[in-house]
Amino acid sequence: MKILDMIPDYVKSLPNYVPGKLSEDVAEEMGLDKVIKLASNENCLGPSPKALKAIAEALTGLARYGDASSRRFRQGLAAHLDLSPDCILAGNGSSEFIVLMAHILLEPGLSAIMSKPSFTLYASNVQAAGAKPVEIPVTKKFGHDLDAILSRVDCFTRLIFLDNPLNPTGAWLSATRLRNFLSRLPKRCFLILDEAYVDFSRQPRPDYPELLRDGRVAILRTFSKSYGLAGLRVAYLLAHPDLIANLNKVRQPFNLNVLAQVGALAALADREHLENSKKAAWASLDLLAERLPTLDLPTHPTEANFVMVGPTSLGANALERALLEKGIIVRSLSSFGLSDYIRISAGTSWENQALLTALEEIMKKTTKKIIKIR
Repeated sequence: MKILDMIPDYVKSLPNYVPGKLSEDVAEEMGLDKVIKLASNENCLGPSPKALKAIAEALTGLARYGDASSRRFRQGLAAHLDLSPDCILAGNGSSEFIVLMAHILLEPGLSAIMSKPSFTLYASNVQAAGAKPVEIPVTKKFGHDLDAILSRVDCFTRLIFLDNPLNPTGAWLSATRLRNFLSRLPKRCFLILDEAYVDFSRQPRPDYPELLRDGRVAILRTFSKSYGLAGLRVAYLLAHPDLIANLNKVRQPFNLNVLAQVGALAALADREHLENSKKAAWASLDLLAERLPTLDLPTHPTEANFVMVGPTSLGANALERALLEKGIIVRSLSSFGLSDYIRISAGTSWENQALLTALEEIMKKTTKKIIKIR
């Protein structure tokens, strides 16, 4: 028997994850010395200097295994969040938790519901577990259509994924609407609330202890965005201790490496850097919301550290390519099913200015071409 004959069709038919372009690859492809990356929603200020110092000091200990359960990191988080450490699971990026949750709660014959567009790993990991992903189109304002999601819940539905803010649109789901949704969700369904970008929101947050007491909610958080540690893949999951205990049975030991643990703990203690990161993102997004519409590039309300832009007369792929040629990486949303929209991450002042200058040149050329054709 061939190896491909042993692999289930629902695995063989999975699409590959499409990551953002690497700066070094774009520089080589375009023959550029410098590239600005505004595509992957990273922290424009980078990591905390305190985190970098802690990581450097930990380098000499790499010959030893670290804490298999990330105990100190979880204790630090517990004090920060005013929760018990038993409610916290540390992990190698939020994507690890998506895999684990699908692994322990889904099986062939069951289904999970998520919005479309949203984070693509929801649907792919549901399918990888042999279950059926059910994708619900977002509203006209690009937010979660909660009524439509509830209308598709049936006896086979086990998981609901809600990212808040929603990626890639930046739409926000209020605490009131979230509580109402949970009250209407059948008891047999479990809600995974992905809050990768929640630190950048300027809106009131839900009462997390209340959500966790319900026992049907898991909250995903990451240090990749607001804490600037995307390269270390640090994340944590908040849930009822009973769920955490069972997730610990199936997760890999030492899933959060030594450098990730010490770096994240130091980053958590640097409140000033976190506040500066949020302020820098907000300043960038406010500037883009003011300037981009003047270039015939509409922006959409966002509570994340990115903004969705469009529809654009050029189309998402063409605009992405035009910016690449000028050494600026943004994200075409064609892979999300939004062929006329792009996503732009918050940048530093000089990155924002370079972006606006490049877009002004591109849109002027586009306007001239349209006039010439007419």
